[in-house]
Amino acid sequence: MVTVAPEAPRRAAIPMFPRRAGVLAVLTVVLGCAVLVSIAVGSKQIPLATVIEAFTAYDAAIDEHFIVREMRLPRAAAAAAVGAALAVAGALIQALTRNPLADPGILGVSSGAAFFVAVGVAVFGVASIRGHVWLAFAGALIVTVAVYLIGSAGGQADPVRLTLAGVALGAVLAGITTGMVLLDPEAFDQMRNWNAGTVAGRGLDVLLPVLPFLAAGLVVAVVVAGPLNAIALGDDLAASLGTRIGLVRVGVIVAVTLLAGGATAVAGPILFVGLMIPHIARWITGPEQRWIIAYCVVMGPILVIVADTLGRVVMRPGELPVGIVTAFVGAPLLIALARRRKASGL
Repeated sequence: MVTVAPEAPRRAAIPMFPRRAGVLAVLTVVLGCAVLVSIAVGSKQIPLATVIEAFTAYDAAIDEHFIVREMRLPRAAAAAAVGAALAVAGALIQALTRNPLADPGILGVSSGAAFFVAVGVAVFGVASIRGHVWLAFAGALIVTVAVYLIGSAGGQADPVRLTLAGVALGAVLAGITTGMVLLDPEAFDQMRNWNAGTVAGRGLDVLLPVLPFLAAGLVVAVVVAGPLNAIALGDDLAASLGTRIGLVRVGVIVAVTLLAGGATAVAGPILFVGLMIPHIARWITGPEQRWIIAYCVVMGPILVIVADTLGRVVMRPGELPVGIVTAFVGAPLLIALARRRKASGL
């Protein structure tokens, strides 16, 4: 009995790897197709042959080549980075709080980012997108640290305290931000566009400064993914297995701050990505956090890129911000997923 018991689950788990890897490979192909369609579709349709030609034989004198390389490819890259960051952050915060309805905003990331942007606009007159990026990132970082300090006051931080602190502080900052915007609507005109959640006009000049923070957050997420599997069994059992629970929680907070803060800084608050994608990943892979994160890295970009493409198509020649499209798509899909036991359980 001692030798047979460990072998049974090992043999049962072997078929899971090819299935998970196969689905992930298919999703990677879907992501590549979504990027190509995103580059080809817009107010000006560009044939796929011309899109490919823009990469293999670029000529700046050709308008289509310039649009592909200088406008749509950076926009697709920004959408992919934002989608991956929000999805992974959502998976981490759901695992930490053991709450399937949690998303990055629960730690005050979006509210902190918006508040600091509002202060920058009102007090310092910051009007450029690049200025908004750094203000938003600083706000997300400072407010998330504040939430952690409040949640850990008087003892060790736990998921319930962090959730309550994040919701309370986020609500206060959101109310102050709304009041500031209403007092001077003209000064906050550009912030309203950012606050809707958009990747329009987000080129490499906006993405590249934030990219190292997103990469660092992803590395931390991968490191804490294994210990999060143990914490899912309960704090006492995780501690008995040698998991340093406090250190893992700090790591999750750092990763969520870097990922969700950086994504919010680039594109503004985009809803449902961090809430919905981990549900779908968990439905496919099961509760293994490392596979969930791998799937989120691929499926998050697919959702944001497709939403951005749809936003350009449905109101041509204008466009809907990607944050509005994800809300329209995400709400009914999330309701359907929540009705599935496997999708909603942690």
